[in-house]
Amino acid sequence: MLTWMKKLLAGGAMALAIGSTGIMVTSPAFADEAKPAVAAPAAAAAATAAPAAPAAVPNKADTAWLLICTALVILMTLPGLALFYGGLTRSKNILSVLVQCMVVFSLVTVLWSLYGYSFAFTEGGAFVGGLDRLFLAGITPDSVAATFSKGVVVPEYVFMAFQAAFATITCCLIVGSFAERAKFSAILLFVILWFTFSYLPIAHMVWFWPGPDDIKDAASLEAITARAGWLWQKGVLDFAGGTVVHINAAIAGLVGSYVVGKRIGYGKEAMKPHNLVFVMIGASLLWFGWFGFNAGSALEANGSAALAFVNTFLATAAAVLGWSFAEWITKGKPSMLGAASGCVAGLVAITPAAGFVGPMGALVIGAAAGVVCLWGVSGLKKILGSDDSLDVFGVHGVGGILGALLTGIFADPALGGTGIWDYVSNAVNPEYSMGGQLWIQAQGVITTLIWSGVVSFIAFKLIDMVIGLRVKEDEEREGLDISSHGESAYES
Repeated sequence: MLTWMKKLLAGGAMALAIGSTGIMVTSPAFADEAKPAVAAPAAAAAATAAPAAPAAVPNKADTAWLLICTALVILMTLPGLALFYGGLTRSKNILSVLVQCMVVFSLVTVLWSLYGYSFAFTEGGAFVGGLDRLFLAGITPDSVAATFSKGVVVPEYVFMAFQAAFATITCCLIVGSFAERAKFSAILLFVILWFTFSYLPIAHMVWFWPGPDDIKDAASLEAITARAGWLWQKGVLDFAGGTVVHINAAIAGLVGSYVVGKRIGYGKEAMKPHNLVFVMIGASLLWFGWFGFNAGSALEANGSAALAFVNTFLATAAAVLGWSFAEWITKGKPSMLGAASGCVAGLVAITPAAGFVGPMGALVIGAAAGVVCLWGVSGLKKILGSDDSLDVFGVHGVGGILGALLTGIFADPALGGTGIWDYVSNAVNPEYSMGGQLWIQAQGVITTLIWSGVVSFIAFKLIDMVIGLRVKEDEEREGLDISSHGESAYES
């Protein structure tokens, strides 16, 4: 296993080094405010130019919908994920997880406004964006951001906030892998490094493009695509974050569980969740907020949002049943923990596919996620030999990989999917290669695993050398609530 990890990290380091050479910082912003000028003398252009079309104005319904979805995604982290994680820990560590979620959420929000948004969602190189929106410079209430429809825009402020909420929950997901033993200061330093060097490049590679408005023919489509992120150029489909959020965070957490080391007594002492009621409440809040996560990623209040909403509803229900019945068969009893875990597994797996597959495809993806992720937290976890405290990789990693790959299959119109939209003909491309798209999806998965894995390993090692990653043994035994934060959740 260690030999395999070393080979993966070595190969990833080489890929990261090669990829980094392509990073260039130039830049018109993602907002369609400054289109590149045509290479012609100004006088001639003025003499022959047609009357300018009126600037697109945001639709109030789209704006209201995206504001609501942003609030729903925030609810997913605080309190949804915090309660879900908190209930899974032992009682002496619940406050430590809640504090980590609250402070990491706030830290990433501030970093996003300072430089994160600019590096993720402005034009630059294929691997990272530019400097146009540093400190949110140039954004006003009148600034607009492109959507996936020609001539349709949303206020850039709400787009910026929506994407900020995605970044916050991604970073908070990671802490579950090494819960109950990591230094609070080390976690914050890691988040800063990982957010900067993993989340932002992956988000840019997968999601950034200048928008569809300037696509008129094959040549303009090629030009627009060439300005997009590296994985967008390849055609990777990720509707709401299978690669950017779940696989990205899960591999970082898995690497952290190895580098930080196992909890004292792991495998010898009982380390059961201390409050399954919190787990149930947290999972339910995640399901509720996830409608904003997935349906909001349509960026408009339209049919695509409705499809993503329905698929999120159906896939998650199917995953609860899949996990529960599989657990019932293999262990003799279905558990509350299993149902809640199946809920999250289904949410994760449908995320990349939400706006691309049909409802029946969503049911299959959800049911498969329930069964496969149950194996991920049991069989695979034993194979990996990790103390992934709250099973971040088993659920988010395995579910994210499964969902990303199945997107390539069930996006096929022959299976009820939406296919690939052709912005030249303004219609669905009549040709869909399931095998070709599956390979493209695999490239997105592999790139994310290697990039995030390498960045995470380097970041953890640097922090360990500088301040150390782990609390002292006596502090770990006492519990992080008291030793790290001077508080107790439950007073006797």
